[in-house]
Order: sequence, then structure tokens, then C-alpha cells
Amino acid sequence: MSRVRAPWLAGLLLAPLMALAAPPPPSGNAVHGEHGGAATDAQQEYQAGMATMHDNMAKAFTSSDPDTAFIQGMIAHHEGAIAMARTQLKYGRNAEARKMAEAVIKAQQVEIVQMRQWLDKQASQGR
Repeated sequence: MSRVRAPWLAGLLLAPLMALAAPPPPSGNAVHGEHGGAATDAQQEYQAGMATMHDNMAKAFTSSDPDTAFIQGMIAHHEGAIAMARTQLKYGRNAEARKMAEAVIKAQQVEIVQMRQWLDKQASQGR
């Protein structure tokens, strides 16, 4: 009977030590370089832009009107896309990717203007 208890007792005593020795789990918002090192400037800018976008989208969704919430959320989403594209243009080198980033900026800016005009129209109509 003592042999049955020994592995169980050893596990019980070693578990806290193993937990202390294990590396901490990565944070959900942690940004690391390709090889686990410090994040690059581009990664940090992408992460900051994404955080701002998510915060602004969350604020938009506090509207009780689903149409307004959608439009406000999409404005925040498009602004996030523009921030990402600007980061790509700042740090990226690939000509094709740069061309796509420029196209994203151009298209998203037009749509943001349209969406803001829609919001202004709704506000002027008391909605």
C-alpha cells in the first residue's frame, strides 16, 4: 500500500515546484518579434493601431440604434485599416504591398466620408 501512495505523494509535493519553474503563459496582447525577442517598431505600431481601433469600435457599439452602431463601428474599423496601411508604407518595402496599402487608404477615406455624411444626415433628422 505504501508503494501506491508514494507516486501520488511525490506528485502532490512536486506540483507546486513545477508550477513555479514553468514560464508564465504569454499575454493575449503581447507582441514579440519573429524569434521571441522584442517587438519591432512596425509590430508595435500595428498593435497600437489595432488597440485604438478595437477601443473605438467598442464605443460605437454602445449606441442602441443598430444602424448607427454599424456605421460608427465601420468608421473605427476603416480608420484602423488606414492606420495599418500607413504603418505598412512607413516600414514595408514590397512594391506590391505598398500599392495595396495606398489603395486601402484611398478607398477607406472615401467610405469614411460617406459614412460620416450618413451620420450627419441622421442627426439632422433627429435620429
